[in-house]
Amino acid sequence: MTDRIVRIWAAVSTVAVLGCVAFLFAYLAWQGGHVITPAFLTQAPRGAVLGEEGGIFPAIVGSLWFVGVSVLVGGLPAFAVAVYLVHFCRSRAIGAAIDLVVRCIAGIPSIVLGLFAYSLLVRDAGWGRSVLSAGVALGIMVMPYIETRMEKALREVPSDLVMSARALGYSKVAMLRHVALPACAGDLAGALVLGACFSMGATAPLMFTGGVAFASVPTTALEPAMALPLHLYLLVAQGATSMDAAYGTALTMMAIVLAGNLAAGLLVQRSRRAWNRF
Repeated sequence: MTDRIVRIWAAVSTVAVLGCVAFLFAYLAWQGGHVITPAFLTQAPRGAVLGEEGGIFPAIVGSLWFVGVSVLVGGLPAFAVAVYLVHFCRSRAIGAAIDLVVRCIAGIPSIVLGLFAYSLLVRDAGWGRSVLSAGVALGIMVMPYIETRMEKALREVPSDLVMSARALGYSKVAMLRHVALPACAGDLAGALVLGACFSMGATAPLMFTGGVAFASVPTTALEPAMALPLHLYLLVAQGATSMDAAYGTALTMMAIVLAGNLAAGLLVQRSRRAWNRF
């Protein structure tokens, strides 16, 4: 009876979650689906009122710039910390201290990270409002998210593979390069993609560091840029005159995030198939 109750509870919860996601997509498609046109996706915004004419192409490209910089800034230290904790750390005290630091970073509100990046990078370091300044703030925000998933992926590599490689005389670096990392490459790449999806939806860090209401497509990381979440916030703040464009922007952003999550799932499945080959 207990097993049956748990299975029913899990099934109902799964249906409820999927239903909420499907309803959200359906509602956005109903409200803003008619706005999604080739012109909306490929043109810059025009007109006296933001969102009244034109499209969101600079915001899409700007979001990709912000996401790319944030994944680079947050992914490299996340990977290094995960590898150290799993394969090189032999002190429980040091491991616990690093884990505490990662958890504390994860608990910092995104608006605080935005203010920190503004004070240190935009104002004091002289970087100005730029993709790089915002990318650093977003990278700090997503680093714990990526590190947790990379550490989990590395710990799930079968210990038989690791011990066999070590028994054959592989150094730890060689074992990582030829055994552990290939076995979980899909999971590691999936962690980066999920971190990118997480950073794409952040608005608060962009408001102080690199996001602007109007800008052309950036060519370097030292320029400010538009971003989908900030553009959506500004459209909603204007009220009824821009709500159609706001629904279209929200639908576009959710479609990009959904595509990223599906890509992460495919990468994880690829990693699982690699384990089976071993």
